[in-house]
Amino acid sequence: MKVSIITATYNRNKTIIRAIKSIKKQIYPNIQLVVIDGESTDNTTDLVKPFIDKNDVYLSEKDDGIYDALNKGIKLATGEIIGFLHSDDMYFDNYVISKVVD
Repeated sequence: MKVSIITATYNRNKTIIRAIKSIKKQIYPNIQLVVIDGESTDNTTDLVKPFIDKNDVYLSEKDDGIYDALNKGIKLATGEIIGFLHSDDMYFDNYVISKVVD
């Protein structure tokens, strides 16, 4: 079962990598990362792009706020389970997604 995790971000270069690493370190093997960026003007884009794999999605364009960005992420997600992790957050441990799937 694929799990899509949506992260909306805007100018969060100080915290976005911590959030993405928190997703990428999960032991569950089938995770799609969906990052929706509101056209950040800092170096968020440069920091995020190396973490985007072929099954992941990165979209950077103007939006109408966080709920618009999250809805864009839902439309692009292909997982049977969809979750959200905000760009300032991180998972408690590396087993969170596997526990949700179980």
